[in-house]
Amino acid sequence: MTNRLTAPITVDGETTRGLLTGPGAPLTWLLLFFPLWWVLGLGGLIFYLVAVPMAVSLVRRRDIEVPPMFGIWLAFCLVVLVSMSALGLNPANTVAEDWLGRVPGALYRAAGYLCVTVITLYAVNLTEREYPRRRLVNLLAWTATVTVAGGLLGTYWGALEFTSPVEALLPPSVAADGFVKSLVHPQAAQIMDFLGYEAPRPAAPWGYTNTWGNVLAITLGWVVVAAFCFPVRWGWRLAAVALLAIAVIPTVESMNRGVWFNLALGAVIIALRLTVIGKVWMLGVLALAGTVGLATVLVTPLGATVMARLDNPHSDDGREFATSSAIEAVGESPILGFGSTRKAIGSGDSIVVGPTHDCPRCGGRTLGGNGQLWQVLFAHGLAGVVTYVGFFCAVLWRFRRDHSAIGIVGSVVMALSLTSMFYYNALVAPAVLTMLVYALLWRNERDGALEGEQR
Repeated sequence: MTNRLTAPITVDGETTRGLLTGPGAPLTWLLLFFPLWWVLGLGGLIFYLVAVPMAVSLVRRRDIEVPPMFGIWLAFCLVVLVSMSALGLNPANTVAEDWLGRVPGALYRAAGYLCVTVITLYAVNLTEREYPRRRLVNLLAWTATVTVAGGLLGTYWGALEFTSPVEALLPPSVAADGFVKSLVHPQAAQIMDFLGYEAPRPAAPWGYTNTWGNVLAITLGWVVVAAFCFPVRWGWRLAAVALLAIAVIPTVESMNRGVWFNLALGAVIIALRLTVIGKVWMLGVLALAGTVGLATVLVTPLGATVMARLDNPHSDDGREFATSSAIEAVGESPILGFGSTRKAIGSGDSIVVGPTHDCPRCGGRTLGGNGQLWQVLFAHGLAGVVTYVGFFCAVLWRFRRDHSAIGIVGSVVMALSLTSMFYYNALVAPAVLTMLVYALLWRNERDGALEGEQR
């Protein structure tokens, strides 16, 4: 019997090889089996690993297509590398350290940007026959499904954590390192007590609650595209509606104000885009869905969670201190920054405040660790900010006339990359998914034009 996953697939009359062995297979393996990578302890490393066969595939190609505006991204990557020359600098009010101790963190981030670059080019250089746009949309929708499932796991079984196979193979001293543990130790949620009691905040399978919220906002719209913008059975559409409804629970219980704002902003952008193309009836559907969702939150216990979160800002003071400190320090190296993050001395209250057993997060804030914009500014200076922000602004402008479903949801993702950078860090999963959407936007224009020529 032929395995349906590896059986030949016919697209526009052309036969392609299977999902798991044909062109684009590394991309399918990356997204389709992400829950497995998380269980194995590879959730934080799989992007680096899968970039290797993708790079080999690109090298073997005679010509590598570079999509529009990608030169700005490459310029940003160059700034990242050049800024590492400033690793030896110790800005005022930061913990002094030898430059050699900062190399691993800087190399990890540089490797992350390299992986993002390779994965993006790999996705762009797949043809419609090799890897249909619909397949990538479906995988993004699947990623949203996995994220919602992980959110439910974190909401109701927040204490779940276990030693992964990869973690078990590491030397105990290495596995105990906080950074390494964040990469290889699966946990369903981050347990925090800023409401006066311990509460789980969903994190699976992305390691951190903020990353979970970032990924959810990036991928949730693709559920709608996959279910309602392609010919599928009504059963799948009903399942999509159910998924969107269920997603409200972990979204609220995450107490993640960033994802609340992102989803609301995404709805506003979609409404504006629909208004431009005259899809008034779709505006009604969107308004109805939003009203039902808001009413559900208000009349259920979820409403109490929202109010409790709004009454307990929790991280605002720490974020304000880290942001203002980063802006002040970067004046000592404004063009290229410091090549990596730094630890601040003390806190916003006193220079003697530091981590304790009861408050491990007190003091010693990471400058550049409270949002992608602040990390880019502090680590890579104004040159990094201009090229990073410039890239996403240019992409938004480049595809502003794409009023297809892919174009509209893709523009939302690009816009969210500019708002999320104030409070979310992007490396590595959110950055990869965002750049896959960028690749999808370009392929939608390129391959759509080719289809028009063929007709």
